[in-house]
Amino acid sequence: MRVTIKDIAETAKVSPSTVSRILTGQTDNYASKTVKRVCRIAVQMGYQKNTAAAELVTQKSNVLAVIVSETKTNFSEEIIQGIHSVALTNRLSVMIVYAGESDQALQHQAIKTVIERGVRGILLLAIVPGEENTRLLRSSHIPFIFLATALDKKDLPFISSNDFDIGYQAADYLLKLGHVKIGFAGLNLGTYVGDLRLRGYQRAFQKAGLDWRKEWIQSGRWTYQDGVNAMKGWGRATELTAIIGASDLAAIGVMNTALDLGMTVPDQLSVLGIDGTSLCHIVRPELTAIRQAFYEMGRRGVQILINHTSIKSTFTSFDILPGSSVTAPQ
Repeated sequence: MRVTIKDIAETAKVSPSTVSRILTGQTDNYASKTVKRVCRIAVQMGYQKNTAAAELVTQKSNVLAVIVSETKTNFSEEIIQGIHSVALTNRLSVMIVYAGESDQALQHQAIKTVIERGVRGILLLAIVPGEENTRLLRSSHIPFIFLATALDKKDLPFISSNDFDIGYQAADYLLKLGHVKIGFAGLNLGTYVGDLRLRGYQRAFQKAGLDWRKEWIQSGRWTYQDGVNAMKGWGRATELTAIIGASDLAAIGVMNTALDLGMTVPDQLSVLGIDGTSLCHIVRPELTAIRQAFYEMGRRGVQILINHTSIKSTFTSFDILPGSSVTAPQ
């Protein structure tokens, strides 16, 4: 016969609601003696969620939660590989929960789900939480860290690239090749990351003693279609000699559309991506890109959470992934 929460409550001499809350990790309002008694009884009685109950008894879950934004780029693949590489060697399981794209309600549901599971740590990929979701994370008392997104709040630790430096280095790389009219496609302006990259781009022009034009910037949400739309907007007769894609996908959208318009890449138009993922190698010409250390972000994030080290924000390195989509202006 299946054991129910009511059965556990009767044996533990507490209310069913108390059992329910304790077995879903909501233990803050209960004495540790009560929590351990309820969980021990749940295990002994063979309650079907005895794994979660046993974890509460030992106060040590073997599950890491990864909350992923549904941003339409492939940035998360290498991060998740890095997470799994460390989790597996430490005999930890990984649960992945999707949180929509800039949807605070879906984020809230995802965060609530993993908190109720009583996970060991939470890794948030390209997530920017609102105030309510930030409070929910803080009140959970579960270690968490953001990956691939730098945040401007000191108590929201992250591992990410320095997005100002990415914008600067992308523009500087092209400027040093002799390009002086450089577009930026698919940049998500109004976001912390997007605005930092634009400021870095602007700084590179300023340092070179050159001007940039507002019409050279085409905003978007990092997607392939944003690259397509940007290139269509500039058109075949564009004055631009080089374009930075805000992601590899946006850069490929620019490049494919330029080719459709009858332009040659890189002879007539150089295209530089940001991310440096596997996509760079499966297009022709191969995409030159700013390569972020996504795999390292995932590895380092898990190591910090499971080793109980001080959780502080850090930047990872990046470099240039050589391809054949960039050359000096003709």
